Amino acid sequence: MKRIILSMAIVFGTCAFAQEKKSDTAKTKNIEGITITKQVFKKQSDRFVYDVAASPVAKGNTTFDLLKQTPLLSSTDDKTLKIAGKNNALIYINGRKSNMDSESLAQFLKNTPAENIQKIEVITVPGSEFQVESSDGIINIVLKKKMSDGLSGNMRMSNTTNKYNGSQASFSANYRKGKLGVSANLSGGENIEAQTYTLRNGTAKTSNESTGDIDDPNKNIGGYLNIDYQLNDKSNLALSWNTWANKSYNSTVGLFNTIKKENAEKPEYTWSKNREDARSYNNSVNLNYELKTDSLGSKLNVNAAYLNYRRFQFTDNQTFASDINRGVGERTRQVLQDLPQIINNFSGMVDYIQKFKNDLTISVGGNYNKTKTDNDSKNITYSFDPVEAPNSRPNHFIYDENIYGMYVTVEKKISDKISGKVGARYEITNSLGTSDNAPTDELKRIERNYNNILPYLSFNYAINDKNNISYSFSSRMRRPSFWEINPVRNILTDDNYTQNNPFVKASSTYNQELTYMYKNSYFLILNHSYIQDAITQVPLQGYPVSPDGKVGENPVLRYIRTNFGNKQEMSAMVGIQKSFFKQYWTTNFNIGVQHNINNGSLDTDPTTGDRFRNEDGKDIVYTNKTNSTSLLIQTNNTIRLDKKKTWFFGVNYFFVDKQQIELGLLKGLMSLDLSLKKMWNDWTFAVNVNDVLNTNIVKIEDFQENGNYNYIHQNRYNRSFTVSLTYNFGNQKVKKVRDIEGASDAIKSRTR
Repeated sequence: MKRIILSMAIVFGTCAFAQEKKSDTAKTKNIEGITITKQVFKKQSDRFVYDVAASPVAKGNTTFDLLKQTPLLSSTDDKTLKIAGKNNALIYINGRKSNMDSESLAQFLKNTPAENIQKIEVITVPGSEFQVESSDGIINIVLKKKMSDGLSGNMRMSNTTNKYNGSQASFSANYRKGKLGVSANLSGGENIEAQTYTLRNGTAKTSNESTGDIDDPNKNIGGYLNIDYQLNDKSNLALSWNTWANKSYNSTVGLFNTIKKENAEKPEYTWSKNREDARSYNNSVNLNYELKTDSLGSKLNVNAAYLNYRRFQFTDNQTFASDINRGVGERTRQVLQDLPQIINNFSGMVDYIQKFKNDLTISVGGNYNKTKTDNDSKNITYSFDPVEAPNSRPNHFIYDENIYGMYVTVEKKISDKISGKVGARYEITNSLGTSDNAPTDELKRIERNYNNILPYLSFNYAINDKNNISYSFSSRMRRPSFWEINPVRNILTDDNYTQNNPFVKASSTYNQELTYMYKNSYFLILNHSYIQDAITQVPLQGYPVSPDGKVGENPVLRYIRTNFGNKQEMSAMVGIQKSFFKQYWTTNFNIGVQHNINNGSLDTDPTTGDRFRNEDGKDIVYTNKTNSTSLLIQTNNTIRLDKKKTWFFGVNYFFVDKQQIELGLLKGLMSLDLSLKKMWNDWTFAVNVNDVLNTNIVKIEDFQENGNYNYIHQNRYNRSFTVSLTYNFGNQKVKKVRDIEGASDAIKSRTR
């Protein structure tokens, strides 16, 4: 069920200002503490820094809530975080990517108190030293660390109500004794993710409409353990462990289908009743050694990491005859699927940074990632009307991937006003996918070997104390996630399903960004991304025609993962981050435009070779060569209600205008969120109401020149009411935590 939800959710991930595909990589660093008297938002070299430790915004919130209120960051689906003008945001925690799948990461951030955070760094165009893909930016979350010996921490409990009720709880602790520092978190909760769908597709003569509900119950538990030991004045050893488990049993999809066929006297009615049991486990461990080699800050970093991801999914998809009154009749079809996925990754990384007295820094490094995914899928179909022998289609798909990477960057401060950075990555990728029971010979062995040189350039000019301008360029690859290349179907109805594709190849992305900042409060950001062989989800519909010429009896709709032509994304954004009226009102406000240029077409299902015809026997080609320009607005406001700084009122709002995405025209999205917070000694009480106006609902329409149309309406019940209680204990003094890059960082998001 989650794969169905995720596959369909891709559509609103494409809003470039607020949301786009999560790609394939979520990555996370550290969070550290500061005081509100400091400049809370500033531009530093290749990143924006948002200091939040002493800010009232952090008190009583979750890390996810805080990130949504960080300048340049936003979320339209309350699951994924995006950087303005970027394709995806990778999240680092304590200098290491979390290596969690996207669902686990979202739950982890929602269960971690924001009081644990020191600062947030937004890296819009990462340098060559970062292992990132596509136009991904980086959100580097820096966690607090104790300055003196002793223990500190916090506890948080919350309850959220939308269509259903959910609860969460967490416990975090920091301990320091001499050279040893330990931080840990344990969190968990349970909730039911609810959605209501309307899916409509067809032509003027034939159509298929499915309406109904998805209920996905979840139980989560997980956390982290970070241990840092100072061996001597020059070297440190650190061990980090992240873990997360999810259990989602009895997820249900109930869709009522109305099927209109050409020349039929009346529509055909059916029910699709789907049930899923799924559970997943995500564990990653990283060992880091750091050696300072001189007094200027030169250092050696060595990392070794292991990631184990396991997901077990069993689905029971049943179709029943029905009537106009929606009664449930005889069962006509049943499909049982067993879809396990096991991922093992071993990674190593070495970085050396040499600093010179003339403000010159040279960085060199290399990394190695070895990943094996095991997908032993089983699929059996039973037909009862008419009765047919069971159709069994097992498929054991194994994917092996080896990535070798090396980089060099040179950073130079030419004068007090001018600085620059140039670098390049060289990556070698060798992959092999094998299948023991594929429907075609091409699917039994898919081997891809390629290498890429990925240049990077940045330039920064501090015109004076108040004005700063910078430019960055980078080239990146976007490899498909591991679930995208696993050739399985996720069934919605008999004639409507999503199809993964092992033939998806890596895409190339070229990013440019120009930034102007005034007084560290006002900014202008211009972005341009060109994506070649874009990886996306495309709807193919009509009567399928197999390679041997056999025409299907019913029209179908397949949402297929594939490379879909080229795409350009351009954005211009102006914003402000500032406090007014003696810090009674703190605001960040962004407004801009997003321009999308789509240029793609598809006429064949790459996994089966099927082509599609309409009812008149004409071949169908799905095309999207439409451009769109959209208005984008986001504002987050905190209003202090008393002199003692104990009462705060929050008003947050975003609006994304209609824009053309791969699946069609995405209608406008917006959300108004309100909050009230009371601080009393070490306690924080908070009430949040999200999507007050109930306007954050996905609607997509697509009309093709060949007469096909496709419509999606998805209500995710974003309007919610949350009550939370947070208690902080112990010595809250903090100091900057050591940034540690995880060896398996580049693999994490691709487990989504």
